[in-house]
Amino acid sequence: MTTKDFQRKSPLMIFLSYFANHKKLFALDIGCAVGIAAIDLAFPLITRSALYDMLPDQMYKTFFIVMAAALASYVVRSFLNYIVAYYGHTFGIRVEADIRRDLFKHMQEMSFDFYDRNRTGQLMSRLTSDLFELTELAHHGPEDLLTSVLTIIGALVVMGVIQWRLALVVAVMIPVSIVIIMMTRKHMSATSKAVKQKTGHINQEIESSLSGIRTAKAFANEAAESARFGAANELFKTSKREFHKAMGLFHSSMEFFLCSLNVVVVGVGGWLIMKDKMDYVDLITFSLYVSTFVTPVRKLATFSEMLANGIAGLSRFVDVMRMEPTIQDKPEAKPLADVKGEIAVEQVSFAYDGDLDVLHDVSLTVHPGETIAIVGPSGGGKTTLCQLIPRFYDVTTGSISIDGQDIRDVTQQSIHENIGIVQQDVFLFADTIFENIRYGKPDATMEEVIEAAKRAEIYDDIQAMPEGFGTYVGERGTLLSGGQKQRVAIARIFLKNPPILILDEATSALDSVTEAKIQRAFDNLAVGRTTLIIAHRLSTIRSANRIVSIADGYITECGTHEELLEKDGIYASLYKTQNALALEALQ
Repeated sequence: MTTKDFQRKSPLMIFLSYFANHKKLFALDIGCAVGIAAIDLAFPLITRSALYDMLPDQMYKTFFIVMAAALASYVVRSFLNYIVAYYGHTFGIRVEADIRRDLFKHMQEMSFDFYDRNRTGQLMSRLTSDLFELTELAHHGPEDLLTSVLTIIGALVVMGVIQWRLALVVAVMIPVSIVIIMMTRKHMSATSKAVKQKTGHINQEIESSLSGIRTAKAFANEAAESARFGAANELFKTSKREFHKAMGLFHSSMEFFLCSLNVVVVGVGGWLIMKDKMDYVDLITFSLYVSTFVTPVRKLATFSEMLANGIAGLSRFVDVMRMEPTIQDKPEAKPLADVKGEIAVEQVSFAYDGDLDVLHDVSLTVHPGETIAIVGPSGGGKTTLCQLIPRFYDVTTGSISIDGQDIRDVTQQSIHENIGIVQQDVFLFADTIFENIRYGKPDATMEEVIEAAKRAEIYDDIQAMPEGFGTYVGERGTLLSGGQKQRVAIARIFLKNPPILILDEATSALDSVTEAKIQRAFDNLAVGRTTLIIAHRLSTIRSANRIVSIADGYITECGTHEELLEKDGIYASLYKTQNALALEALQ
């Protein structure tokens, strides 16, 4: 389904649509459940027949044959229960997996601003604990609802045939329980949704605390982290308390109904016996059928609780699926092909979330194969400009084009395939070095990965490791040094081999010797490619064709190293300051 489908359809129809791919399993589950209900309905009738006919007429052989058949039917019932438990849960898990697949796919389609607004822990909660409730609802919901309704209606029909007056009393009491269920379900649903929100909050606190555990230890702030976690946990407990109150009220009301139903049946049945309108055998049969009500009514109670939890999880799922990415391909968008690397930034202004502009009327043309260095004070807009070129965000005004094509007129995937980015904050997956390098080209051979590692000056380090390319890098690459992480990320780009490079402080974590080696490798890689380099260390950008200085969202200067020194502007000031600091360090 598309986002428009999710916006148009009700949550229930969306949920049921996931049953279609597994309809055979669903039919098997429901069929076995109906078989179980039929066996449950048959036993009181068999008992009534035995008490009325078989035992009084001394049909002992028939009696024991019927009892043996009843026992055999319960063997069949046990087998049907196994089918329901195993294949029913299999069906539920498959539905959950399909929902999780679509949710994760949709999250991948969301733009950068979606992740700016949403914490990782909250999103993890939507992908995990919220969907677990949907598994239970998918499996037990239709099965419990159908079998309970069939059992209650079937029992009432049989009871009506036996003694319609007493059946009418029972039939009047049944809707009372349904009203109680419906009244409490709404409250349980609201409190369940609150629990899920608190669960998401505590998940994000856990994610934040675990991600920052090294920082917490370094500052001896374990107590502060525990206090923050405790506060989130306390909110969770409070929300659970309200849910349990609603659940307790529901269950106590239901138990009162079930117990009072037996009393009413015996009381009214006794009165009918006194009036010679009923006999003891029929009263025993009625009591057996009232006992059969217990299971379906309890199932309905469980279903109501399950529905409250499931609807809460479903609504949170649907809320995300109805969101549209702020950046979307146009219907007529074409792939960006045969990229030469010309970039034209024309009168671009940009603001995050419509706030204050970060860039103001910026214009810049980068010719194919040209290396442009972007410098300036922190917060000036350097990284923002380089995030607009791959269309991670859309410009507020103006336009950006590659090879004369507005990037809003081509597919995002083709843009990303033709641009390689190495950022200052390197992210490595919790996998081997080999897989992290090969991420730049998933079908790369071992020889290609080795060549990329050599060009990134990381090959010798890898060979010195016990497992070589099979070395596990740890969560976010924590088992590697900062320089090693950076060079693994650089190796990815060598492997990807894109026509446009964006290097955002790509050598910041390297020592001077390695930086010099990498710089030579970058110089080789940049030949024939368009390269944008964001750098604070100005010594690394002398070979750039042009240097662009950005401050406060404006391009303040543009020229070669020598030209900008002659202008004696911001670049010259930065250069002189860094040289003075370097000289001071040497002294």
